[in-house]
Amino acid sequence: MRLISHGAAETVTGSCHLLEITSHFKLLVDCGMFQGLNEELNYQPFGFDPAQIKLLLVTHAHLDHVGRIPLLVKQGFDGRIITTRATWELMEIVLLDSAKLMEEDYRTQLRKAQRRGEADLVPNPLYTQRDVRHLFETVSVQFADYNKPVRLTEFLTATFRNASHILGSATISLHVGNGPDAKTLVFSGDLGNRNDPVLPPPDHVHEADALFIESTYGDRNHRPIKDSIEEFRDTITRTLKRGGNVIIPSFAIERTQEVLCILRDLERQHRLPPCAIFVDSPMATRATRVYDRYPDLLSRHCTEHMRNGVAFDLPNLMFTEDVSASRAINAIERGAIIIAGSGMCNGGRILHHLKHRLWNRDNSVIFVGYQAQGTLGRKLVEGAQWVRIYNEDIRVKAEIVSINGFSAHADQRELLDWMKHFHRLEQIFLIHGEIDKMHIFRAAILKALGKRAHIVKRGESIWLGEVDISGHPKHGHKR
Repeated sequence: MRLISHGAAETVTGSCHLLEITSHFKLLVDCGMFQGLNEELNYQPFGFDPAQIKLLLVTHAHLDHVGRIPLLVKQGFDGRIITTRATWELMEIVLLDSAKLMEEDYRTQLRKAQRRGEADLVPNPLYTQRDVRHLFETVSVQFADYNKPVRLTEFLTATFRNASHILGSATISLHVGNGPDAKTLVFSGDLGNRNDPVLPPPDHVHEADALFIESTYGDRNHRPIKDSIEEFRDTITRTLKRGGNVIIPSFAIERTQEVLCILRDLERQHRLPPCAIFVDSPMATRATRVYDRYPDLLSRHCTEHMRNGVAFDLPNLMFTEDVSASRAINAIERGAIIIAGSGMCNGGRILHHLKHRLWNRDNSVIFVGYQAQGTLGRKLVEGAQWVRIYNEDIRVKAEIVSINGFSAHADQRELLDWMKHFHRLEQIFLIHGEIDKMHIFRAAILKALGKRAHIVKRGESIWLGEVDISGHPKHGHKR
């Protein structure tokens, strides 16, 4: 049995981990899209034959974990998908939005290329909205509930546990094989911040022959959430007092709901200045409705003020789904909080708001999430004085504030604490992180746990031992 990571190896995005239990039985954990500096990898071959994949287990619905699933189906995958119901609902929203953006970008690039006589050089979208609908209409799906083992074959059982990263997110334990030589493999997925106001803390896992753990923030600890909320409130207050507007680039799933939960709390405490609040994202609007449908998965804090089945209730909150309503926001000179996607500013309606607001020193931009290398968000956070948006150079004069305490990812302290709950932990493999951060996290693991961790390289074959899948247990003791 071996594992090969075809994404999220020495980088954060593109999650795609191939487990070969035998030469004839292969499964995937996630099939995500590369973002930032590695986007060209989305157009390269998977590195395996999609038609040979029997099962696809999905940890959660973020694009870097599900973004290439329609492409996988287009290229021959016809096996089962195993995930949680909430993830399945959010996946549809994420993938339809992804396809729509790719189709729009393709049409734009094609028009420009036609004028240059280079139409043949424009690559087709990875997939279309029609491809996404085909996926959800035809692919077999099996739903998993938290902490209830799902028997997938006579030699394979999966247990999904709450990862608390976004709604429906999971850590997946795979029990492979029969008898004393069976192996337990654990894929952390993206582990959540245990101080998240929307979701409860992550569930612990207690046993693993091999742990594949994310390391996005393995090099640092987040600020206390209380301090982050105060900085968030202070930035909003001073921006509104000087007659500006607050722009918040936000991921449609989890981060938008977290921001709304915090704004709701501040408003109830009478600590939020009078303002209009816009969620300018059709995707975030649909995702928020999904959150409302799963109150049992939300934290007690999030649900204690639900009214009429709505968790994120604010009297001055407006969801703008159509384009005309979005454009109308540009006419607002002051007194608004504008939440829009994408969270890394690499597409979506946030670009229009930045184009109209970045040059004005009265405004502020609050980043409340991770910014991948190569994205516009990363450039702004790192202090760029000029940025290019829609082929126009824009001077950056607005106040730029980055608050990392809102991260939906566990920090180094939380990752280590989660790992300490294992009663048996044999091998540790680091995935989902930038290489410099992985080295820091590897050293922290050695110091805190006395265990060596291996940084997984893309395409590297990792031998995980032999397992008996015959249904006839071998004699002897497990090593």
